[in-house]
Amino acid sequence: MALIAGAFALASSGAWAQQGPSARTVGSKATTAGSSTIGTAGSAAAGGTSASTIGLGANSTGKAGTSSTVGGAGSAATVNGKATSNTKIRENPQMLRSQSQAKAQDGGTWSKSASNTKVQHDGDLTSRTRSMSHVQGSKPAMSKTRMR
Repeated sequence: MALIAGAFALASSGAWAQQGPSARTVGSKATTAGSSTIGTAGSAAAGGTSASTIGLGANSTGKAGTSSTVGGAGSAATVNGKATSNTKIRENPQMLRSQSQAKAQDGGTWSKSASNTKVQHDGDLTSRTRSMSHVQGSKPAMSKTRMR
């Protein structure tokens, strides 16, 4: 819950109040008897653009067996440019995987974020997020978080 609240706080900072480039990422992992959760989130804003992503995963083992889940989401916005976001969820015999990407661009000003979360069927969880933004003529802002 704290991770989700943090992601919404990052997203609510919004591009509308931002002038220079900014980027922030957060992550969290919790493990208790037989259960683990993991997640990372990030947000970037520059000029009139913003992009945010989040990736979450969980694994639980009990008397009835093992259960795993993974999820992700992305959002992008711009005043006058182009904004795109997508999320893919994949499953194979070794893992569940969530990949989310979001990008907003208005000329030479852009913001982007990407989250990648894996839940291995052996119980290993990883999540990483990278967010970047750039305003033409200034140094880009970047933030990365990786949880294992």
